[in-house]
Amino acid sequence: MNPANLNRRLLMGAAVFIGMGGSACAQTRPSRNLTVFKTPTCACCDAWIAHMREAGFTTTITVLPSLQSVRSSRGMPDALASCHTGLIDGYLVEGHVPAPDVIRLLTERPAAVGVAVPGMPLGSPGMETPQGRKEPYDTLLVLRSGATRVFARHNPPA
Repeated sequence: MNPANLNRRLLMGAAVFIGMGGSACAQTRPSRNLTVFKTPTCACCDAWIAHMREAGFTTTITVLPSLQSVRSSRGMPDALASCHTGLIDGYLVEGHVPAPDVIRLLTERPAAVGVAVPGMPLGSPGMETPQGRKEPYDTLLVLRSGATRVFARHNPPA
């Protein structure tokens, strides 16, 4: 075999291998496109959106008078409701969930409705205080049955 043909074949094979690797990586990267549903007067929602943007998420905001239909139509129990609801890659993100928890959700891809931080705990993203006060809180994984389990713990008591 001609050495020039062998080199050309090796070069073509390497290009195909590199091209395949690049496309496989692109297909497995989780989405960073987050749709946020919020009410018109919620200032802490805007702070949480800023937190998510700082973490590299692209956000689209939809303002609604009530979020109940968004949550209930996708299986989020009313008992876990907060002041805003996110939708990303088929998962709901309810309340002041830290960005690393959303990244973990998208990486692990559990069979779940999504994650929730019920209420508005002080020290959660968007609920920071000037004094730096932080309450312990959990991010809950919301299963399709409506049951929950702790997904992450934050601000443990001293």
